[in-house]
Amino acid sequence: MRKHSISRDTAETKIELDFLLDGEGKGNIQTGVGFLNHMLVLFTGHGLFDLNVTCDGDIEVDDHHTTEDIGIALGQAFKKAIGDKAGITRYASVSIPMDEALATVHLDISGRPHLVYRVEGLKDKVGRFDTELVQEFFQGFVNHAGVTLHINVEYGTNTHHMIEAIFKAFARALDAASTLNPRVKGVPSTKGVL
Repeated sequence: MRKHSISRDTAETKIELDFLLDGEGKGNIQTGVGFLNHMLVLFTGHGLFDLNVTCDGDIEVDDHHTTEDIGIALGQAFKKAIGDKAGITRYASVSIPMDEALATVHLDISGRPHLVYRVEGLKDKVGRFDTELVQEFFQGFVNHAGVTLHINVEYGTNTHHMIEAIFKAFARALDAASTLNPRVKGVPSTKGVL
């Protein structure tokens, strides 16, 4: 089974995270940050992953460390769960509409961490959540998962909808790219390594 558990304990956050790549969309998400909980529930359900996360973070300061560190822990768990990448599809592109908003995610499980984040027009906050932390979450993920991730919001006016479309598209792309393809023999690279 492609799964991994992470315990991350720093002066700023204490995280326990269990991630199953080939799951059923079930999870228990308790980050202490309501909007992040909502996005991770969407990620879990739409990616058909199983994800359990608890975090005791310094949210009395702000939500930055919690959001970034959960991205890091999820990236680490994904990298371990995907293993040697033999037989995976590797690439995926997914566009998701959320009412008036449209987000597109392109993903390559390449072994090379790189984030392109082209998202304009977000308001500064959704509730009490600082929307700049969305980019921090994904930067933490790609740096530790070793994936190339391009996130584009084509258009939208409602900040909640725009971010929700991003997380749904990310979930679907990560699921599609990590899916095992019986036609792929070994690692899907002409170099023979990822």
